[in-house]
Amino acid sequence: MKLLHRIGYYLGGFSIGLVLLAFFLSGKKTSCSYGPNARTIKNIMIKKQVYSEATENAMYTYSLDTLAISNLIKTGNVNFSESDTNPEDCKTYVIENELNDRDVILTVKNCKTTATLESFIFN
Repeated sequence: MKLLHRIGYYLGGFSIGLVLLAFFLSGKKTSCSYGPNARTIKNIMIKKQVYSEATENAMYTYSLDTLAISNLIKTGNVNFSESDTNPEDCKTYVIENELNDRDVILTVKNCKTTATLESFIFN
């Protein structure tokens, strides 16, 4: 068999495999969150979010809604050096982000069933 025929068969089979793979994975919400930051954010986002009274006051003061807060958490970076990840029941994470050219620091208490946003601070 000529080399050109081998390459043709290989590319044909490879393209059929890619089409089948795209077909099977297209309906699923697959994600590759392997880094510590991505895993922490994903863990916080899948839980019920509760807002403390101080956070609700800050949201009212700066005219923010829960969608804006969720976007800040999703796109934020977890500062693990300032976070308290040692407790077994509820870990406290500090998430840093930027909103309207101002730095924002969110403190989230991540428990087993809920994620409580404890503070929302503009710097």
